[in-house]
Amino acid sequence: MTSVQDRARAWLAQDPDPDTRAELAGLLERGDAEGLLDRFGAKLEFGTAGLRGELGAGPNRMNRVTVMRAAAGLARVLGPGRHVVIGYDARHKSDVFARDTAAVLEGAGLRASVLPGPLPTPVLAFAVRHLGADAGVTVTASHNPPRDNGYKVYWGDGSQITPPIDAEISAAIDAVGPVGDLPLGGPGTLLDDSVVAAYLDAVTTLPLGEARDLRVAYTPLHGVGADTLARAFAAAGFEPPLPVAEQRDPDPDFPTVAFPNPEEPGAMDLAVALAATAGADLVLANDPDADRCAVGVPLPGGGCRMLTGDEVGGLLAEHVITHTSGERMVATTIVSSTLLGKIARAHGVGYGETLTGFKWIIKAGPGLVFGYEEAIGYSVGTTRGGSPELPVRDKDGIGAALTVTAIAAGAKRDGRTLLDLLDDQARRYGLHATTQLSFRVADLSLIKDAMTRLRATPPDRLGGHEVVRIDDLSRGDGGLPPTDGLRFTLSGDARVVVRPSGTEPKLKCYLEVVVPVADDVAPARARAAEDLAALKTDLSAALGL
Repeated sequence: MTSVQDRARAWLAQDPDPDTRAELAGLLERGDAEGLLDRFGAKLEFGTAGLRGELGAGPNRMNRVTVMRAAAGLARVLGPGRHVVIGYDARHKSDVFARDTAAVLEGAGLRASVLPGPLPTPVLAFAVRHLGADAGVTVTASHNPPRDNGYKVYWGDGSQITPPIDAEISAAIDAVGPVGDLPLGGPGTLLDDSVVAAYLDAVTTLPLGEARDLRVAYTPLHGVGADTLARAFAAAGFEPPLPVAEQRDPDPDFPTVAFPNPEEPGAMDLAVALAATAGADLVLANDPDADRCAVGVPLPGGGCRMLTGDEVGGLLAEHVITHTSGERMVATTIVSSTLLGKIARAHGVGYGETLTGFKWIIKAGPGLVFGYEEAIGYSVGTTRGGSPELPVRDKDGIGAALTVTAIAAGAKRDGRTLLDLLDDQARRYGLHATTQLSFRVADLSLIKDAMTRLRATPPDRLGGHEVVRIDDLSRGDGGLPPTDGLRFTLSGDARVVVRPSGTEPKLKCYLEVVVPVADDVAPARARAAEDLAALKTDLSAALGL
């Protein structure tokens, strides 16, 4: 306890934030051993996703000291004279963390440019390449709970950092002394709206077709997407989206949702209700930093059918492939549907499969014109000058929303909806139905124990399907870099992937079944639902959670 107290006092001496100073002083005064150990018994680790965690005092929290150390580590890896673009969302302390980052970088002899306000993460990713910068930083915790914030780093190619850069930055952060000793510079260069205008010019060159008659109900879930999306729709010639009034403006407390994630139960209720009252043809949502996009189709009898990330990914992929040319490839991750590979083969384009995360998708290979992950993240490309091009080399919820709207408008012109297009794909490629099974734990050892059991005694059958192959992804099976996970290939083209989450205390399981379709898709969907339910039951038993 004494060493923890000593570390806490040393932290207090360097902390420039009155809020976290008061928090820490109170813990010390009360002798709160548990609270101090929680903050100082561990630290947030800098990895390929940067930093993400709960706001508060100490090295195991997101705060000004943690952020200044991260900026100093980045500065040491880059070196003086380099240029870094900084963006931020509207979460608690995001603007403060952005200013601290600029001051540390400028003090270390680098050049910092700061976006003109809270903006979507894809604007930052675009700005790195647009401005020819050497790196980028965005302060965001994406769709995490209100108490969290994060720090994500991009490299000069506009994509998220990958090994070994992450390890180099992490080691440099560990070598940083007290932040009070860091030389601080000015606030950097405040960029104007021209960088946002350039981003909008880029995304409106995506393959959007000619149809524009579509009414869209939209929610940014209290995040930063509304203004940029509205400008994108206007620039592309679409009717302005109808925003959910209660969720339109940024609010770091996210008061109308339990979790600000479009995939969480209840998060889309207000948008679905608005679609019903306004007679909307489509429901769209961005997560709080607008790098992801959720899609729903209102039903004639009421209600709304929310599409899975894999379903949207399949529709976007076929649309992009059909409306681009040249030597192209598409890519997704090992936990996404196998449908994309079949679409690619049918159209004669390349296909890549990567580890989870857009940092890997973007590096799938040359000619990448579309990438997606099942967690409703998409990067939509186009053909410019005869070559495939991705305007944003990361998830882009604005570009995806525009393109989905264009697809839906074209379908409406033909008297159809996105659901009809999904049925068309099911007839062409078979019905690929996917779902998830997640286990949230308070004790991370439970996840480790479950993975150990699954490796030691793997099941022979799951949901009535024979297990025909097991890939242990920790050994690099399948030709991918090693990662903790197991992939079960099952009879009948079914598949299960089990992996610990990289950002949450969860064990995540990704299930897929493939059902042949003759003409009527409804029976195939019913059978797929039964198969997935059986898979869930057997997998839960095998995991013992």
